[in-house]
Amino acid sequence: MILVDTHCHLYSKEFVDDIDTIIEHAKNIGVTKFYLPAIDSTSLQPMLALEARYPNICYAMMGLHPCYVKDNYKDELQIVANQLAKRQFVAIGEIGLDFYWDKTFATQQHEAFELQMQWALDKKLPIVIHTRNAMQETINMVAPFAAKGLTGIFHCFSGSYQSAKQITDINFMLGIGGVITYKNAGLPEALKDIPSKFFVLETDAPYLSPVPFRGKRNESSYLPYILEKLADTKQISIEEMAGITTTNAERMFK
Repeated sequence: MILVDTHCHLYSKEFVDDIDTIIEHAKNIGVTKFYLPAIDSTSLQPMLALEARYPNICYAMMGLHPCYVKDNYKDELQIVANQLAKRQFVAIGEIGLDFYWDKTFATQQHEAFELQMQWALDKKLPIVIHTRNAMQETINMVAPFAAKGLTGIFHCFSGSYQSAKQITDINFMLGIGGVITYKNAGLPEALKDIPSKFFVLETDAPYLSPVPFRGKRNESSYLPYILEKLADTKQISIEEMAGITTTNAERMFK
């Protein structure tokens, strides 16, 4: 069984003491590729170092996370632009809108998101979207770019069937993570009528561990717990869902 973790922060300080073991554990259960989303300029060095340490296994993205859009956001965006000009990345991400804590920088978040989507379109790269307390607004911003050919993933999808339908109608994929295993999240119900060609697996490690590890550090070797719940949701075998989600990931990250 071959699996792909489409979203994991394995360069985070939480893994500094045992990253080689973490990757080895994941490889032992079939995870062959790990996609690393950028956060801001402070994540750049550790992320690129991990990618260099595991070539053709770890793949870096580039982007400015909405929670890190602050007073210095223009400087941060310039760093993103410089990196995109310097070398190839697999995607622009994670980018989007996050109004969970406050809306102080809402205007700047919109500006940063729109600019980075345009860069992705120009460079023919997919985007990886972070959205929190802003689902409809995010979909509304993405749709015009999708109409021009932009592709990507709504990472850590935890919304309704209606949101999932809108997202897949514009040909974007849904990143399915540990939330699908949370009893009160209602995600299986939202996903059961969505075609499997729109699903990719992710852990978002070290965050959002699936049951039975909820509350503990997440890692890529926990992907099968997510896979099993997604296969059960769609009433197909674990092996078939593994094949579908891996093919979907390979199609997204060409």
